[in-house]
Amino acid sequence: MLTSVFFFTAIPSALAGLDDDHFDGNIFALYAGNGSLVPPRVTLTESMNQGRPSLLVFFLDDSKDCKKYVTTVSELQRFYGKVADFIPVNVDTLFPDAQNSPQQPGYYYKGYVPQTVLIDQSGKVILDQKGQVAFETIDDVFRQVFDLLPRSESVALRRRSFNEFNTELVKTQN
Repeated sequence: MLTSVFFFTAIPSALAGLDDDHFDGNIFALYAGNGSLVPPRVTLTESMNQGRPSLLVFFLDDSKDCKKYVTTVSELQRFYGKVADFIPVNVDTLFPDAQNSPQQPGYYYKGYVPQTVLIDQSGKVILDQKGQVAFETIDDVFRQVFDLLPRSESVALRRRSFNEFNTELVKTQN
C-alpha cells in the first residue's frame, strides 16, 4: 500500500489550466469553445484583396494572458465574423528575420502577446494594442469601421456566463 501511495504522489502533474503558462493544445477550442478560429479561414493577403477588415490576434498557446483573452476574440467573432476576417497568428510560426510586407501578419507583430491589430477595408491599421484588450474597446473601433451607432445609442449588451471558460453577450433584459 505504501508503494502505491508513493507511486501516485510521485508522478508529476500533466494538467494545465487557465492560470498557468503550460501548453495544453488549441486555446481557442479549449478556453473559448471556438475551434473555428484556428487555423484561420483566409490569409491576410486574401482578406486585403477582398477589401474586408482584418482582426489579427497574435498569441501563444502556452501563455496565460492569451488563454484568458481568447473568449474576448470569440465574442467579437460572434458579432463581426461574417463581415470581417479574424486571423489568429501563433507567433511561434513567425520568422524573426523575415522581410515581411504589409500583406503578411509578421509585418504588424511588435514582439508581445497577446497583441491585437485591426486593419480596415483600405488596409490602414486603426487599432494596435498589446495585452488583453477589452471587448468594448475593439467593439467601438469595429463600430467606426462599419459606421454603426455608437455604444451609447445602441442596444445595451451584457455578459452572461456560458461555462467556466466561455462567455456570451446577450441583450439586457428590461
